[in-house]
Amino acid sequence: MKVLGDKRGIERYSFTLPMDDCLAQVALDFGGRNWIVWDAEFRREKIGDMPTEMFFHFFKSFSDAAKCNLNIKAEGDNEHHKIESIFKAFAKAIKKAVRRDADNMQLPSTKGVL
Repeated sequence: MKVLGDKRGIERYSFTLPMDDCLAQVALDFGGRNWIVWDAEFRREKIGDMPTEMFFHFFKSFSDAAKCNLNIKAEGDNEHHKIESIFKAFAKAIKKAVRRDADNMQLPSTKGVL
């Protein structure tokens, strides 16, 4: 991702977020390789006006474009709470992963490249 520059000092990895009956876990790694693991099932065809089949498509497209590993898991009964907690955990995971540590401006890689 160009926005991250050379990626020195980023935390790189990431978030678990509870919402009432639901728990969403989002882990990502801006390591330069795209991959997605999706473990979230929806029993309804739509939530609001959004087809639930588009949720996976959105996150897969993000993973491909950002060249990041993305693991998403959600469990619970309320469909709205599940997807809301996924998106909130996703936002927190990104925020944490791109945060720079001014005291450690090293490249977060044992290989020396990201």
